[in-house]
Amino acid sequence: MGSGKVTEGQGLSWEGKHVTVAGLGVSGIPAAKVLHGLGALVTVVNDGDDERSRAQAADLEALGITVRLGDGATLPEGTELIVTTPGWQPDKPLFTAARAAGVPIWGDVELAWRLRGPDAAPWLAVTGTNGKTTTVQMLASILKAGGLRTAAVGNIGVSVLDAVLGDEEYDVLAVELSSYQLHWAPSVRAHSAAVLNLAPDHLDWHGSMEAYAADKGRIYEGNRVACVYNVADKATEDLVREADVEEGCRAIGFTLGSPGPSQLGVVDGILVDRAFVEDRQRNAQELAEVSDVNPPAPHNIANALAAAALARAFGVPAKAVRDGLRAFTPDAHRIAHVADVDGVAYIDDSKATNTHAAEASLAAYESIVWIAGGLAKGATFDELVAKSAKRLRGVVLIGADRALIREALARHAPEVPVVDLARTDTGAMLAAVQEAQRLAAAGDTVLLAPACASMDMFANYNKRGDAFAQAVRELGA
Repeated sequence: MGSGKVTEGQGLSWEGKHVTVAGLGVSGIPAAKVLHGLGALVTVVNDGDDERSRAQAADLEALGITVRLGDGATLPEGTELIVTTPGWQPDKPLFTAARAAGVPIWGDVELAWRLRGPDAAPWLAVTGTNGKTTTVQMLASILKAGGLRTAAVGNIGVSVLDAVLGDEEYDVLAVELSSYQLHWAPSVRAHSAAVLNLAPDHLDWHGSMEAYAADKGRIYEGNRVACVYNVADKATEDLVREADVEEGCRAIGFTLGSPGPSQLGVVDGILVDRAFVEDRQRNAQELAEVSDVNPPAPHNIANALAAAALARAFGVPAKAVRDGLRAFTPDAHRIAHVADVDGVAYIDDSKATNTHAAEASLAAYESIVWIAGGLAKGATFDELVAKSAKRLRGVVLIGADRALIREALARHAPEVPVVDLARTDTGAMLAAVQEAQRLAAAGDTVLLAPACASMDMFANYNKRGDAFAQAVRELGA
């Protein structure tokens, strides 16, 4: 693989290095441009060869970057390093060939970490099956309230590369990292990090739950101050125990119950800190009220506690936690209240694209007409339905894999009325909302928490949530 100096880390010379970028898209294109700008000889390979890919390729080729469309399997001759987009699976033939040739493989996050300057802002990192984006946004809001220059970056839509190489100076970065990104980022060492929860997801990519968990656990490697874990999810604590951290790094738990020493939790409607206080055996610091969390659903309170723990690990005062939580506004389609119609609340949680997220959403309400279904991605629904059955007043099913949910309901909630809409066109959402209105009574919540992906009916979960909100508005018109 040539000189092999690409493995030396920060300060290496990129001039004339043969680097292959795997995949076009939101991370591949910036990586290619950055590497080209550093003097590397860049070849981009991409499986697709459609109109959009050709347009992207033309832009890169105008800069002098080589692009090979429709051939993402062959390792370009002379490649000394591969930088991959997160979605490319580890068993791709390109990577098999690279490993056989001794060529290292980095993700865009690894590249960003390697390109950081000696005085770069430390990272407070967050991963987990659900809640990552909300937690990172809460964390950034708290850090800003503490007077720190920061940004929410990573898997959240703002490239880590852009943050690291941009002109703006930061005191600290709030970084969301997916399991994909962590798989390809062996060198990242955060100041402090959190794993919010672990549930089966993306197993087709990782190959097993054990491999998925191991990639999530990489976020704790080399932590300097705090490894934040979920007391209610033992698997996250197990990852802390297995991590190789710097001497003096502490395990900090968060819980919806009363916290023990070295934990953050909730007491009488108050978020409290028994981790970053003097004499934590006897003392606690009030941080905020539960009502300061928007929305104050249980899983969102957990997100707030995790964000607070990371901020406190960085030395942020208690007042900034309260002020930051109050200033935070959640993204659309995350347990968003759309409207009240005839005494029934309509809630859009289209972002609940897996069973773990849907379970958390269903746990936030007492009497629910549940709109669910879509692409199951290999999921099973028995556990979700069994845990949520007592809350269900009715269920409306949509989407390609709705039968899987219907069968689980028949086994675990046979008394709950179910409407099965045998259609997958986008107009099915209006019909679903109308059926939900028929099943609901005053005081109920109609909850869109599909527990499935959206692509059988909609371009993405945002479009699905928009369709739900429009249907609700038509009810109240």
